[in-house]
Amino acid sequence: MAANFWTSSHYKQLVEQDKIDVVHPIDKERGLTLEEFKLIKIHMTNHIWRLAQHVKVRQRVIATAVTYFRRVYTRKSLTEYDPRLVTPTCLYLASKAEESTVQARLLVFYIKKMCSDEKYRCEIKDILEMEMKLLEALDYYLVVFHPYRPLLQLLQDAGMTDLTHISWGLVNDTYKMDLILIHPPYMIALACIYIASVLKDKETTAWFEELRVDMNVVKNIAIEILDFYDFYRVEAFKGMAESFKGISDEKINAALHKLTPKP
Repeated sequence: MAANFWTSSHYKQLVEQDKIDVVHPIDKERGLTLEEFKLIKIHMTNHIWRLAQHVKVRQRVIATAVTYFRRVYTRKSLTEYDPRLVTPTCLYLASKAEESTVQARLLVFYIKKMCSDEKYRCEIKDILEMEMKLLEALDYYLVVFHPYRPLLQLLQDAGMTDLTHISWGLVNDTYKMDLILIHPPYMIALACIYIASVLKDKETTAWFEELRVDMNVVKNIAIEILDFYDFYRVEAFKGMAESFKGISDEKINAALHKLTPKP
């Protein structure tokens, strides 16, 4: 595992927002819009979290799986890489990368238990085959750095450990977006601390000045998080499955239906 973010494959693979908000030409041919592309990613991120709760893996494994999932679709189409199979495979791959292995048969079992829709169901061989495709799509770079560790270190340094719970919840919510593909993890952590300090009316100006970070970037990330809550009518800190009010099953099903091959 790489010890330094700045020398890691994660740092080298950071991308600009405009490289992420792009519908693959193959998906576009099927009529998929950018908004539907984003909705599918949010829905499948939620699916990873729900599945992870059943198989009981660490938070870091979930975050890594979501990162893999979102990174894959900066390179591959939803049509060719069915997200309903990619999600459990990302969780399977992340569990191995984070040395907390979950057996594929357990994922298959819980998917059948969770999902009445046959399109979500798969067999062990399907996950193993997709694992090889995902490894190739990810260029075999599996190291992911997350905001959780710098968050705790920064809060300790600032003497604001009382903001840990709310800041941690904010970091969890950032995986509903693509921030982990765009910004260094410590900047995401700082943005979450900034939001938490404003919500709790904490004075942090002097502390941020001592850090000598670009506050414009920190505030822009914070604004993006708050805009996301507002646009999708998301309730912060409610947990993935319960938090979305502005995304209906009808919208998701209609978007996924476009990926189904026509007879």
